[in-house]
Amino acid sequence: MRKAFIGILLAALAGAGCNTEADLKELKKGQQEVLAKLDGIDKAVAQLKTAQAARPAATAPDPNKVYTIPIAGNVIRGPKDAKVTIVEFSDFQCPFCAQSAPIIDEVMKQYPKEVNFVYKQFPLTSIHPMALGAAKAAVAAGKQGKFWEMHNAMFESKGQLQPDKLKEYAGKIGLDVPRWEKDMSSPEVSAAIDADVKDASAAEVRGTPTFFVGGKRLQNRSTEGFKAMIDDALKGGAPEKKG
Repeated sequence: MRKAFIGILLAALAGAGCNTEADLKELKKGQQEVLAKLDGIDKAVAQLKTAQAARPAATAPDPNKVYTIPIAGNVIRGPKDAKVTIVEFSDFQCPFCAQSAPIIDEVMKQYPKEVNFVYKQFPLTSIHPMALGAAKAAVAAGKQGKFWEMHNAMFESKGQLQPDKLKEYAGKIGLDVPRWEKDMSSPEVSAAIDADVKDASAAEVRGTPTFFVGGKRLQNRSTEGFKAMIDDALKGGAPEKKG
């Protein structure tokens, strides 16, 4: 098909004035070069299709799997002896995480004794340039017992997470700001975030926010979705595993 098309093109060009033997030889040489390049493209496309066919399809995590998620080093909201723990892997620059925060508040109000909540850092640094700084701000605030205050301030900021804004929030929530700034740059704070990211990988977390209720991945990110899983866990439907 290609050869026939190029042959027609050569004939048209010859009729248009390329009528010397040298011209025709040059055109034929060009035809051979074009065909060789097209053949190379065909082979590359075929190899790509073969590789894609051989690549295993990404499988969704099993919604019924119960994960062991360590929480010993994290700040816990709610009673420590609660029967059910909600764990969130989150990014302070993620708008969907900010939208989920009021849902967690509502759930905690409805289960004041039965449920506690753990926020774990999973900053998506490839798409959120301010996420890591915000994560450090929260962990450093936690060293002064103000983790949740900083957590709330940042999610209520509507994405205003620039360094000067973080410092402003630190002052407003009553932190010792020089100490907080020093802690933000400490290896200990970085190690805490790295540990959360490692836990996210072990739990097959791929994006934010990702929630686990009693060790099981939440599918329906709504108050009703949380309640259904919590009630099931309280009945013994989802035995919890804590680290």
